[in-house]
Amino acid sequence: MFEIAEYIGIVAFAISGFFVGVRSRLDFLSVFISVFLTAFGGGIIRDVIVDRTPYAFSSDVPAAIILIVLVLLLLLKYHRRESIENRPLFILSDSIGLISFSITGALIALEAHLNITGVLALAFITAVGGGITRDVIINEVPFVFKTGFYGTVSLLIGLGVYLLEQFGWMNFYMITLLFAGGVILRMIAYYRKWSVPLV
Repeated sequence: MFEIAEYIGIVAFAISGFFVGVRSRLDFLSVFISVFLTAFGGGIIRDVIVDRTPYAFSSDVPAAIILIVLVLLLLLKYHRRESIENRPLFILSDSIGLISFSITGALIALEAHLNITGVLALAFITAVGGGITRDVIINEVPFVFKTGFYGTVSLLIGLGVYLLEQFGWMNFYMITLLFAGGVILRMIAYYRKWSVPLV
């Protein structure tokens, strides 16, 4: 389950990172860095926290995935399209990445025998850590701080994984349902402009 969710998240966030880099009018190397940070940043932070070698550094598959995604996007000339950040592909890919990495963060936390606080923290960090790092480097307000229900969805997914484990319902089908429900929730929240109430 971890590898499936991780690969889905890498593909989705690689697309998201590409769009953000192009929108910021970065050169090719900078776009690649944007893709790398978005796809791997949160996972690297997660793995360092639980004292394990980052998955992106121990397997060749993640790097191959982002290179393939980058080449395909360039061949399809997505870098020449206007207003791509608001296109459905960007919103969908970012939502899929958010949910996938929230799940992998929670799974790693459970594997490390962390409590509910640790599960929620790793789900959140894995999902938004890369995007925050990317946005800080390109001098933008992190995306998670501009869309009020973004981080909340990540925490809800982390809680969902924790509860599945506690009740003994952890299996591929339940994780798939949680994944689908999370993506749908994020898409609805985006288009309906849901937000967390201000203090």
